[in-house]
Amino acid sequence: MKKHKYTITIFTENFIGLLSRITLIFTRRHINIESITVSESEVKGVHRYTVVVKITEEQVKRVVKQIEKQVEALKAFYYRDDETIHQEIALYKVSTKFLDGKHNLEFVIRTHQARILSVENKYMVIEKTGHKSETQELLELLQPFGVLEFVRSGRVSISKPMKELSEYLNEMEEELQSQRA
Repeated sequence: MKKHKYTITIFTENFIGLLSRITLIFTRRHINIESITVSESEVKGVHRYTVVVKITEEQVKRVVKQIEKQVEALKAFYYRDDETIHQEIALYKVSTKFLDGKHNLEFVIRTHQARILSVENKYMVIEKTGHKSETQELLELLQPFGVLEFVRSGRVSISKPMKELSEYLNEMEEELQSQRA
């Protein structure tokens, strides 16, 4: 089977140690996590994990089922890249010695739709939001200007399918009530 890049979105309650247990699911299956981000979601008290992996569809289905077995995991979904809108943010610390007008540093920044966040005596910090390939391309173009530091976030992603988390939570609540009756 062919491997594809998947974005797995996991909605959970916020409990200590849950991140460790979720990453352990991937580790046990020898699946490399390409990126992971955690944040609040649109529902109060619910956190959102966004995990990017490159695996087969069969593997992603098994992983999602295993994640949903965690008590604190409310729901997990997986999407291919064409089913999401996603971005990453990158920060570059670059030497200011090339801001003399003789070099094309400012042109590189502008043409890549990046922005300067801060200018200090010896360095400046540049921000670029985009897909990994876009932030990587800017990194390579900035190398001749003296990249002092570089950091890129994990993926943040929104799914294109329109069913809202609150709908899933309501369905889960109704299912629990019918099981109790």
